[in-house]
Amino acid sequence: MDVDALIDDMAARARAASLALAGMATDAKAAGLRAGADAIRAASDAIVAANSEDMARVAAAGLSGAMLDRLRLDSARVAAMADAVAAVAGLADPVGETIDSRTAPTGLQLRRVRVPIGVIGIVFESRPNVTADAGALCVMSGNAAILRGGSEARDSNRAIHAALVEGLASAGLPVDAVQLVPTTDRAAVGAMLRAAGRIDMIVPRGGKSLVARVQAEARVPVLAHLDGINHSYVDAAADPAMAERIVVNAKMRRTGICGATETLLIDRAYPAPAPLLAAIVASGCELRGDSAVCALEPRARPAGDADWDTEYLDAILSARFVDGVDGAMAHIARHGSHHTDAIITADEATARRFLAGVDSAIVMWNASTQFADGGEFGLGAEIGISTGRLHARGPVALEGLTTYKWLVIGSGQARA
Repeated sequence: MDVDALIDDMAARARAASLALAGMATDAKAAGLRAGADAIRAASDAIVAANSEDMARVAAAGLSGAMLDRLRLDSARVAAMADAVAAVAGLADPVGETIDSRTAPTGLQLRRVRVPIGVIGIVFESRPNVTADAGALCVMSGNAAILRGGSEARDSNRAIHAALVEGLASAGLPVDAVQLVPTTDRAAVGAMLRAAGRIDMIVPRGGKSLVARVQAEARVPVLAHLDGINHSYVDAAADPAMAERIVVNAKMRRTGICGATETLLIDRAYPAPAPLLAAIVASGCELRGDSAVCALEPRARPAGDADWDTEYLDAILSARFVDGVDGAMAHIARHGSHHTDAIITADEATARRFLAGVDSAIVMWNASTQFADGGEFGLGAEIGISTGRLHARGPVALEGLTTYKWLVIGSGQARA
């Protein structure tokens, strides 16, 4: 297969679809997404059956438990996927929104308004729900999407995409608004990354190797995060019951998501570290700690230098003691990935120092890092979490999928 020709053709059709979407009324886009959600619900049995084929194939290949959890679909997850698409239809449309306006001394009226980015390529692994989430967000924000899913979710992605597009088309939206690359050949990713001028932005969602490849090879702007090395810091003033509840949830609710805590930091002055560590082990988590942690919890294994820089995406947690909030912030600055970090404390002044001093896209106080999710932030489904400093940061939803242009209205002015 000539993958460059394939991607060029898909991009040309996506461009035409994006131009149609950009001028489409909010109600029309919302109606299309609601129809897409209904079509996904109607196809639930077919989607679950396709997912079962994927699960059987990758389980035989030895995929990890965390990755299997990301891939797995059942009727409840399909229903949640459809609900997420419908929820996007109910969000405020950012396209055409006036960001700011003013009148220049020349009398020119100036307005900055939000506009779609254009054609967005999404390269993802494992999670088939990205097919629906990314497609819905792109459509509502007036963009066309080119989706390239991983081979492990091949059948699931195809079933979800077919249902979504059937619904969009039934409501009069362009069929090419959401396209799925028909091959799982890795060369197709390279073709997308080289498609400067045809694809306007690439969003990678997947493991470290995928994101690293995209960032290294792309000739197209990239919106991504490389790692989710997230920290939960238990301060001396933390309530012990709250600390146990939050830390166990932050690690163990779903270990394979990018918002899971990977390192626990404990203030040396915290009065109840032993019960906290015991609760973590009792939850079924493997604990890897510094010498002080291992002395308090005999079931802990000694942590190596690499543990502080590892995104486990599994039931494994590294833990160490630090000298107060300054020690916690120093550790995060050295080992963190600028994704999500949390402090647990009853001391507001200490919390404010942490919130201001930690340079991450999401910084939390007395909450589980598992809340690092666009849906939990009221943004609807998210296309990803960005840890960069340009364009968009944190959960990227509708607003993050727009740029802006200047509208300038004059009354005959000519510049001197």
